[in-house]
Amino acid sequence: MKRSELIWTLVGLCAVGLSGYLLYQQVRTISLDEIADSLGAITRLHWLLAAGATLGAYAALAWYDRIALVHLGKQIPWRFVSLCAFTTYALAHNIGASVFSGALVRYRAYRSRGMTPAEIGILIVFCSFTFALGTLLASGCVLLLEPQLIHRVADVSPRVSETIGALLLVLVALYVLGSWRQFKPLHWGKLHIEYPRLRIVGRQLLAGPIELACAAAIIYFALPTEHNPGYFVVFGVFLASFSLALLSHAPGGLGVLEVTFLAAMPELPTADVLAALIVFRGFYLLLPLALSLLIVLGFEWTQWQSRHKDSNSATPH
Repeated sequence: MKRSELIWTLVGLCAVGLSGYLLYQQVRTISLDEIADSLGAITRLHWLLAAGATLGAYAALAWYDRIALVHLGKQIPWRFVSLCAFTTYALAHNIGASVFSGALVRYRAYRSRGMTPAEIGILIVFCSFTFALGTLLASGCVLLLEPQLIHRVADVSPRVSETIGALLLVLVALYVLGSWRQFKPLHWGKLHIEYPRLRIVGRQLLAGPIELACAAAIIYFALPTEHNPGYFVVFGVFLASFSLALLSHAPGGLGVLEVTFLAAMPELPTADVLAALIVFRGFYLLLPLALSLLIVLGFEWTQWQSRHKDSNSATPH
């Protein structure tokens, strides 16, 4: 393991430990029965809506890969791309965005389709940038449209919120301008990345916010109707908590999401917030993780069978 990877692993562990301590301080008076009651209070319709939002989020994540492949001029079946993207993000969300999770899965999968290591590297960077672009766009819009929401996560004035939101949207606008005017290609180590065409940029600007909006909707549908602050508030808090989770490198944002949501939504009972986050973790993290492991095993089995068949056919009888 490289020193940088070790450092970020330690940072993640420290973040989990600190978040766990802060979370314990907030929930130590909450019983498991209260959380079970909150889970039981979620209606069947809201369970279905949360499940539908999960499908929407992972469909948008698969779109990330599809957009990157169009940018590279590669034609790969949608079904294969969807399974690869689902597995990639399910592992990366739970384990952490490391070379041992998402990047390795993509490399193994797309190499089997004839893509070169350089092309796969561009695809990985492109997908990461699509997510970052979506986060900047969604966060900028939320901070500008509802500047008072920043009070829920930081003790600053709405003017600061508007300023940050405007700066984020300026960054997005610069990227669009670079695509429109075809600025010089970006260089990232050995990677040579050209600005995509405007129609591809348009797809990026849709895919990222859609994925984030669907992920936040899982939590929104799992919250009780009474005292619910509304979807826009949930979306804003989710963007803040998800960003903090990524910065902390805590696997699955363990503890970070809970601490942020509990602090930002004091009007809701603690048990209800925790129940909603349990639903989110179940639908968005744990269930996809279990399915992705089955997909990886199935892929490796078919690859082994293919190699075994080729070796047998090459052996003289």
